[in-house]
Amino acid sequence: MHAFDVLGDPVRRRILELLADGERPAGAVVEVISGEFGITQPAVSRHLRVLRESGFATVRAEGARRLYAVDRTGIDDAERQLARYRAHWSQRLDALHTEVARGARARRGAPADDTTDDATEGTTDETETT
Repeated sequence: MHAFDVLGDPVRRRILELLADGERPAGAVVEVISGEFGITQPAVSRHLRVLRESGFATVRAEGARRLYAVDRTGIDDAERQLARYRAHWSQRLDALHTEVARGARARRGAPADDTTDDATEGTTDETETT
């Protein structure tokens, strides 16, 4: 499953928030998530399985308990994908910034008649004296 599909679900995001504070037993995760979202234990278990299978959570057995923790693998994958988007948009936003600055310089150098700003159009600089 794609990292953003995993993170797109509010239940899974909340589980990751819980696990970000440290390792938690499955029962504690179920208790919090069931209370907040009104879903059953099997539904929470399915979300935990998705997090495990997609590299966002790990599980280890300790006696009869299963302890869950955040796994950096999924987070690193999401960060790599975001980096590609950042690079894509950074170039375009830098180009837009350059064009805006170029337009501002051109307006400053234009004759006074041609520099009317839409926001100030129709206003005067006259002040009322009493």
